[in-house]
Amino acid sequence: MRKSNRLTIFILIAMLAGVILGYVVHTQSSPAFIKSFSTNIKLLTTIFLRLVQMIIAPLVFSTLVVGIAKLGDLKTVGRVGGKAMLWFVSASLASLLLGMVLVNFFKPGAGIDLSNADVTGARDLVGKTQEFSIQKFIEHVFPKSVIEAMANNEILQLVIFSIFFGIATAALGDKAKVVVKGLDAVAHVILRMVGYVMNFAPLGVFGAIAAVIATKGLEIFVFYGKYLLYFITGIGILWILLLVVGLIVLGKRLPELVKRIFPPLIIAFSTTSSEAVFPKLTEELEKFGCKDKIVAFVLPLGYSFNLDGSMMYMTFASIAIAQAYGIQLDFGTQITMLLVLMLTSKGIAGVPRASLVVVTATCAMFNIPPEGIALILPIDHFCDMFRTATNVLGNALATSVVSKWENSLEPAITE
Repeated sequence: MRKSNRLTIFILIAMLAGVILGYVVHTQSSPAFIKSFSTNIKLLTTIFLRLVQMIIAPLVFSTLVVGIAKLGDLKTVGRVGGKAMLWFVSASLASLLLGMVLVNFFKPGAGIDLSNADVTGARDLVGKTQEFSIQKFIEHVFPKSVIEAMANNEILQLVIFSIFFGIATAALGDKAKVVVKGLDAVAHVILRMVGYVMNFAPLGVFGAIAAVIATKGLEIFVFYGKYLLYFITGIGILWILLLVVGLIVLGKRLPELVKRIFPPLIIAFSTTSSEAVFPKLTEELEKFGCKDKIVAFVLPLGYSFNLDGSMMYMTFASIAIAQAYGIQLDFGTQITMLLVLMLTSKGIAGVPRASLVVVTATCAMFNIPPEGIALILPIDHFCDMFRTATNVLGNALATSVVSKWENSLEPAITE
């Protein structure tokens, strides 16, 4: 049995075990014990995510610089980057529009039970939210210190620095070969570390699922069943849309790609963190046949600019909250909200539930009570599982499609 298949089986077993243990604790224990249990069991997830986070910054920096340097010149960098951004912008707009259409059709906000609002969780989120301004946006995008960006795992800031560093390295030609060779070696070392870190994935998955089921219980699906069902319907439509476009471009190789990225999809789904699978996804895309220089360039960009599942959820959740409060948003206002979300959502990959902070800020901008986020918080963890997996699928497709457009898609590496 392939190692990746064994890992997938262990993760699925861990998910099932987490549901069972969480349900037993939820039904058989006191509230005080449940709170203590959830806090402690989540430490398993924290350990796994922190192990992944420690290798994200050096991996993004080394692979992106090497990728740009190997592309050779500014013209090639611009061409590949242009094709990637064409996919990112098109996919993001389609996702946002799909969320807007579905929320207006299903009107899930009208059925949200106000008595089940998670007021405490909403207060924490509102506290983290800063008002949107051009200055805040610029500060979020452009780093003042690459060390600070690495320390805080600010992927978008790290991408900006790495692009400048990579272009400068490519411009120096032979003089910079030793730098490229050194960073290439660093990237390979870190990819080897990925295999070691992924061994902790089942424990992280077990902790995450057990904690949320122990706290919320299975009854949460009864209260928020329709909201979750409508959202999953939207995710299903978005997957079909993405896979159809992928089939048009990749042809018969699409099933092979989906099979390759299945383990990362499961990990992303169960941990609700795209960042958790960035190293593994890099590895699997290269084994699929994408050139390392394309993967190294497009995938980090995708983590900042191509969050299809999160995009769809942002319009879906924002307008659902307005519906719950009986606030009517005309078509023009909704389109404006869509464009604002397109801008403010960049660089949120890797942080579980970070899209909620963006939704909270957007609600405040459009005079929707930001504390309304409490209405959707109880079910959000489960929504986050689906939108995170969708983000991973979207980025895998984007990287593979750009590789195909560049005639750089080679036969898969057999194991």
